[in-house]
This record gives sequence, C-alpha cells and structure tokens, in this order.
Amino acid sequence: MPEGDGNGNDGVAEQASRFEAAAPDHAGHRQRLRERFLKGGADAMPDYELLELILFRALPRRDTKGLAKKLLAHFGTFNEVINAPEPRLKEVSGVGDSVVTELKLIRAAALRLMRTQIVQRPALSSWQQVIDYLLAAQSHEHREQFRILFLDKRNKLIADEVQQQGTVDHTPVYVREVVKRALELSATAIILVHNHPSGDPTPSRADIDMTKHIVASAAPLGISVHDHIIVGREGHASLKALRLF
Repeated sequence: MPEGDGNGNDGVAEQASRFEAAAPDHAGHRQRLRERFLKGGADAMPDYELLELILFRALPRRDTKGLAKKLLAHFGTFNEVINAPEPRLKEVSGVGDSVVTELKLIRAAALRLMRTQIVQRPALSSWQQVIDYLLAAQSHEHREQFRILFLDKRNKLIADEVQQQGTVDHTPVYVREVVKRALELSATAIILVHNHPSGDPTPSRADIDMTKHIVASAAPLGISVHDHIIVGREGHASLKALRLF
C-alpha cells in the first residue's frame, strides 16, 4: 500500500504530477516560437509556424500547430489562408469567430500599411507599390468590385473607394456616378480598378468599352483617366499599357 498523509493528499498530488507530465508544454513552445520570431523574423519561420503565432491570441489555451497545418493543407498557401472569406475558413474544423477575426485583422493591417505607403508619394512615381496594393486588396475577392483611386493635380491619392460590388463575373458601373464623385473630391485624375474572380485579368470587350465611356465623359471636365487596372490571382492587366483606350 502506498504511503500517504492519511487525508488522501498524496494521491491527489501524484495525480496532478502525472497530469502535468503528460500535458503538452504549450507555454514553453509558444515562448520559444516568439523568441525565434523576434530573433530571426518571419523569414526564419515556415508558414505554419507564422500562422501558429497569429493564432496564439485567438486560441490562448489550445495548441495551434495542428490548426495552422490544417489551414495550410486546406487553402494551399499562407496568402490564401489570410485572404480566405469567412464561410470558407469555417469549413476547417477548429475555426471559429475568434480565429476568423484574428486572420482578418492581419489582412486589414497589411492593407492599411500598403495604402499608407501610396498615400505618401505621387501614384505615378510609385506605380509598383500601387499595383502591389491593388493585388493585395482585390485579387482574392470572390465577387467583382469596382474601385477608384482619386488623385489630385500632383497625382497624390485623395481617396480610395470601392464604388460597386457585383457578382462573380459582373459589376455594374455608372459613368455619371464616377464623374460626379471625382468632381465632389476635386480630383483631377482617377485610376479605375476591378478584379476578375476567375483569376484571369485579361480585359473583356465590356471592360474596354466601359473605360472608353468614362474617359470620354471625364475629359471635358478636366479629369484624366490614368489607367484601368484589372487584377486577378494570375496577375494584373493595364488597359493603358495594352493601348486599349
């Protein structure tokens, strides 16, 4: 018979000790990951470990490694996980509102930083940053969005607005509303943007005709259309570079 203090305390202590020995060292693992990140940055970590770090706040009492690996297996890449819509994220077992919020927060913060960079400099002199921002903002959308970047006479960004939300293959664009909004903001130039959820950014005949209508309506009012950019998962297309208007 095992020795005890007569009150059953030794048995309780022994059970607690066994539980602690069997429990995963979540706290220690999390601290080691944080230290690796602070020392080597994101480049020193595989995608699943970076996702683990992001999920720490959403799941403070759970091991996040398994979920991080499930998300990557389901969507394929870190980028696809961060950009996945809420209903698709919740297809993965273990993903609830807190995980969705954390992933959407990361995406929103990244877009805010990228937009801040293009606000600070003339758009035409930081064109690649503009394209990078537009790809990040719209290339993973599952419905078409029509966006306009409004610029002042120095080509600095006044406003970045999504004007219309459409379907998987169409967005209604009203030329009068585009020109009216540019006048309201005292913009002297605009950049038109929309996405192709199919992934292929090749301009359609409707895209080209709509662009020409806006150019023709805006020009008499002193508003230039610098470009119409179409983005998709496969890249982007510039109607200006393709000489389509």
